[in-house]
Amino acid sequence: MTPADIDLGDLRFWSRPLDERARAFAVLRAQPTRVFSTLPKLPFLPQSPGSWALVHHADVTEASRNPQVFSSEPSATSPADMPRWMDKYFNSMIDMDDPRHAKIRRIVSRAFSPRMLAKAEDDIARRAARIVDELIEAGSGSDFVSGAAARLPVEVICDMLGIPARHYRRVVDLTNIIVGYSDPEYVGATVQYSSSGKAEIGRIDTVRMLGTVASAGWRLHRLAAQLGRERRKSPTDDLTSALVNANVDGERLSPREFATFFLLLVVAGNETTRNAIAHGLKLFTEHPEQRELLLADFDGRIAGAVEEIVRFSSPVIFMRRNVTRDYEMNGHTYRKGERVTLFYWSANRDESVFTDPDTFDITRSPNPHLGFGGPGPHFCLGANLARREITLMFRELFTRLPDIAAGEPDRLQSGFINGYKRMPCTFGTPATAASSA
Repeated sequence: MTPADIDLGDLRFWSRPLDERARAFAVLRAQPTRVFSTLPKLPFLPQSPGSWALVHHADVTEASRNPQVFSSEPSATSPADMPRWMDKYFNSMIDMDDPRHAKIRRIVSRAFSPRMLAKAEDDIARRAARIVDELIEAGSGSDFVSGAAARLPVEVICDMLGIPARHYRRVVDLTNIIVGYSDPEYVGATVQYSSSGKAEIGRIDTVRMLGTVASAGWRLHRLAAQLGRERRKSPTDDLTSALVNANVDGERLSPREFATFFLLLVVAGNETTRNAIAHGLKLFTEHPEQRELLLADFDGRIAGAVEEIVRFSSPVIFMRRNVTRDYEMNGHTYRKGERVTLFYWSANRDESVFTDPDTFDITRSPNPHLGFGGPGPHFCLGANLARREITLMFRELFTRLPDIAAGEPDRLQSGFINGYKRMPCTFGTPATAASSA
């Protein structure tokens, strides 16, 4: 494989087997020059000027620590600028710099404090036990993603927000569309090929994609508005009540700020953790010696196992930053107005930081991965919640189904989320040990 074989702007690259993707990024990291990535032209959208691909751990770390230079505005999650009319649905705190970002984070961070997470611990354990009960009832061969991996995080975040159980399935479906905007299954688009041979989305399909994604955002905003109105009138002890009634130094969330953060929470709180859980089962299936290590001392090794699952799988592949002024970084000059893409997936395999980076090793220490984002103001607010969910789900699974194994997954076609849409699981007779709840 040579750099000429690697086009990060081609949808086909992101459908390659994961080991091929790892080799491709290793090739890019070995280059003495920077890598510039262009994107397919999407009809009705401004042509993206492309971006510099930050593939080294040091570059991603430094850019993350310098938001004054590497800005999240106007967008951090989309390689291309979306139409301005979509901002009202998707322009959340993840796409903001201080002081707007700091204001919203101050208000919402209280909900993710150690005290709040401790209160949620027993509830998460009970949910994990019930989900495994129902997975056993569904039987060997059932889908692990919809039957277990997706259920725990979406139920937890929905319960935290006060979203009624009848909406759980709806939330999963809508968040699938939002993060699966480049997957034909979710947005009804088909891949075409340009005159240069690059895979891209055609004119009619771009309209369909934008409309489908915007509709999903609008539906989640409606749900947020309904809950927000109810909690302003009659507050409860859920996160929605805390957010819509919060007053920190005279600051409150506007209805729009609440709705966009609500959407961010249900997307990030659902999609990323579910993929870490699904990847974790696949990794333990492919590396039975690591499963044996974990089961030999679950309490002593699960914390390291969670960090290694997140490093190895990197559920969020990238974030975008926008250069605000000329800046020298690790021997290269970045110019005002340019864009950079922080490839966490590549940074987490950087040979200069990780020994044997393509080896899954739950005893890896230290493990300075960037799977929850780089250091700085945008480090994942829900990282500790995700860690607890992954821990409690694998405790329940391996206590009661110690031989559970993953089959071949159906991967999400995406350069943004390293996700599994479906993955069968098999297991023998459940262990007689009682559930952890």
